[in-house]
Amino acid sequence: MTPTEALPKVLDHIDADLDASLARLFDFLKVQSISTDPAYADQCKRAADFVAKDLATLGLTSEIRPTGGHPLVIAKPEKQNGGPRVLFYGHYDVQPVDPLELWKTPPFDPRIEDLGNGRKIIVARGACDDKGQLMTFVEACRAWKAVTGTLPLDVTVMIEGEEECGSKSLFPFVEKNADEFKLDLALVCDTGMWSPTTPSITTSLRGLVYEDVIVTAADRDLHSGLFGGAAQNPIRVLTKALAAIHDENGRITIPDFYDGVPELPPDIKADLKALDLTPAEFLGQVGLKIPAGEQDRMLIEMISTRPTCDVNGIIGGYTGEGAKTVIASQASAKVSFRLVGNQDPVKVRDAFRDFIRARIPADCKVEFENHGLAPALQLPFDSPAILKTRQALQDEWGAKAVTVGAGGSIPIVGDFKRVLGMDTIMVGFALDDDRVHSPNEKYDLASFHKGTRSWARILAALAA
Repeated sequence: MTPTEALPKVLDHIDADLDASLARLFDFLKVQSISTDPAYADQCKRAADFVAKDLATLGLTSEIRPTGGHPLVIAKPEKQNGGPRVLFYGHYDVQPVDPLELWKTPPFDPRIEDLGNGRKIIVARGACDDKGQLMTFVEACRAWKAVTGTLPLDVTVMIEGEEECGSKSLFPFVEKNADEFKLDLALVCDTGMWSPTTPSITTSLRGLVYEDVIVTAADRDLHSGLFGGAAQNPIRVLTKALAAIHDENGRITIPDFYDGVPELPPDIKADLKALDLTPAEFLGQVGLKIPAGEQDRMLIEMISTRPTCDVNGIIGGYTGEGAKTVIASQASAKVSFRLVGNQDPVKVRDAFRDFIRARIPADCKVEFENHGLAPALQLPFDSPAILKTRQALQDEWGAKAVTVGAGGSIPIVGDFKRVLGMDTIMVGFALDDDRVHSPNEKYDLASFHKGTRSWARILAALAA
């Protein structure tokens, strides 16, 4: 029986096994695997043990790999079936629960809450990020194993325990063991839906350049009554240079900044336009109403597929209580760039530094410090794997799956491409109101149930 022929029975099994699937998820959610706090190291080990034992029931050879931090769980097929080989990535660690007093019920005591109108939610720390999402994939694999005795394609699973505190052990592990994990495609479920009824595939992740810029003028703070008007004020110098980065239409003026920035294909742009994301809907929730990006671009482009520059902080002069009439000797700023397409982080960094240097007076000094350089990731929109995944999601949700760009980054996805040479399909079922990293984190029951069915369909589609 081919995967396509077996799929209806697999979906029926998922439906019939939902209560048991929830019981397994709840057991997982009870583990207090807070990775950033050393006091919970034993709980992180317990979570790794839970995942390893569970994956072993899927016909995979499962093992716990030690790292310099919390352990990794690796599970592989007992034998290769000759089909496509995929690497699934997730994480078992969770964020701290503070402030505890804002939780309606204990954060590691999972429960189902009925919101009315047929909507039920799973409430617990990790319900969405990432235990619930991770288990949608595991439960889909379990259903395939129960119905057919095997998985429809070769699946290797990599589950880490430090995603919430920087994945410091994962990156060197992937580089050291690159030959072991160079497969055909990676799968990641740590993303979300466009809406409760519209699935999405994340096809791009913005890169990053993060710079400190420090301007120094006089050799000490000066009395503004004595030196004002004659001495250079580094705060004025710096803010004037930073203000020149954007023109009146929100476009970045740094020379060659847009080199490597692609235009969206017409059909993808039409899909995004059809989503009709409005300023009132997106900015209204934070008390704003006027988009500040490139004025010739849609709002959804501004936040997902276009590059940006933001000043994240400015420091200088006297900021304490009352007044102190000084001209500061030094001013600094933190500046971040989000990159897209084929923008080169090194070239963007160097162009930014040249741009600032050109605006610094002769008797001032400017210094820079870099805190991050990461290229953007863009998947080809016509990738066969993406096209198959879009169709599988549409079959499950009854709505066209949109391809969207993520405004932030998932660093390991970049390493999968850079080190392992693999593209990554990023599909998740989180919603904007899931309160990720906040008290009363939740995951819709429909996200868990239909997410599991979605992965079963995706596995069948990729196998075909």
